[in-house]
Amino acid sequence: MADLQIENLAKAFKGGFAALNGISLDVADREAVFLLGPSGAGKTTTLRLVAGLEEASAGRIMIGGRDVTRWTPRERNLAMVYDKHSLFPHLTVFENLAYPLRIRKMPDADIRRHISGVAETLQIEKLLQRRPSQLSGGQQQRVAIGRALVRDADVFLLDEPISHLDAQLRARMRVEFKRLQRDFRATMLYVSHDQLEAMTMADRIVLINKGRIEQIAAPQDLFDRPATLFAATFIGEPPMNVMQAAISEMNGRYFLRIGNASIEVDRDWIQDGEPLKTGETYLLGLRPQHLSLCAADSAHSCKVSGTVFAVETLGSRVIFDIEVDGAVIRVMSSIDTALNYSRTIGAPISFRIDPDFAYLFDAGAGRTMRQARFTTKGKTRLHA
Repeated sequence: MADLQIENLAKAFKGGFAALNGISLDVADREAVFLLGPSGAGKTTTLRLVAGLEEASAGRIMIGGRDVTRWTPRERNLAMVYDKHSLFPHLTVFENLAYPLRIRKMPDADIRRHISGVAETLQIEKLLQRRPSQLSGGQQQRVAIGRALVRDADVFLLDEPISHLDAQLRARMRVEFKRLQRDFRATMLYVSHDQLEAMTMADRIVLINKGRIEQIAAPQDLFDRPATLFAATFIGEPPMNVMQAAISEMNGRYFLRIGNASIEVDRDWIQDGEPLKTGETYLLGLRPQHLSLCAADSAHSCKVSGTVFAVETLGSRVIFDIEVDGAVIRVMSSIDTALNYSRTIGAPISFRIDPDFAYLFDAGAGRTMRQARFTTKGKTRLHA
């Protein structure tokens, strides 16, 4: 295995469309890094540039300390797994696995040894004499992965390899991939638009949007401490609520004005780092699971009032969509707590905000001005 370094990589297609705008990232030896972002963000273009299937407009690609930017795909010693299996339908599983080794003129005894070890790890030993048409979707995907693993490549590139599978099979394959990465100790660059895949499988996530990197972080750090509004709203399910808020000051006390509510915050929250300006409008970020329902007639000082817009029941959880001044705010509650509140559309309802769980973003640039303070010294304080 080897490490991978990407330095100021850019790609512009004919017509002037810039798919990548000078991105830089690294994948350490035996690390699994995910490229995560919406469709059209530049994820697959990055993978194709690393593989040598596209020519970079600018920048450099290093594998194991060697500059491979102008090397052919074959010279780079990479293995790629696509979103479709791309197995040879007329060949058995064994011959599909053997194909890249025969191309390299590996002796038959070594081919059998390589395939035997990979097939055992992937639990496809009993499928070696079948053809792809005789396999399930999950079995075909394992064979496609196996064809990459037998190559002893320096870096494995995976382009949404389980996106086409059904939900239950994807869940099993997520566990399988993590086990494979651990067992083979492979260096992986994995493209996905599915945050659940990335959050559960990645060592680190590179969040990319419109050809630029928004943030690089470990999965939990990306969720807890997003660097931008895009990162905050892209990561998390249900997504983060975003609403306008303004800072006001009265007799040395500071308040966040949100719709019909005015919530007091401490001086440190206002003045820590870059000072916030009174009268300025910011964007307030609140995750649904960090909000608490309360009765519409309660006198809680951190209460925001609205009406029930919609209700979704998700097993042990219930999501209330609450309309506040024309905006819809999502509040996630336990099923037991939800029984205490009306689910009738238009019924009055309120929710509480804990400032410690609030994020604040610049309304123009979208950068994070204040992180939530529930993470302290690496520990997370659970919301009551």
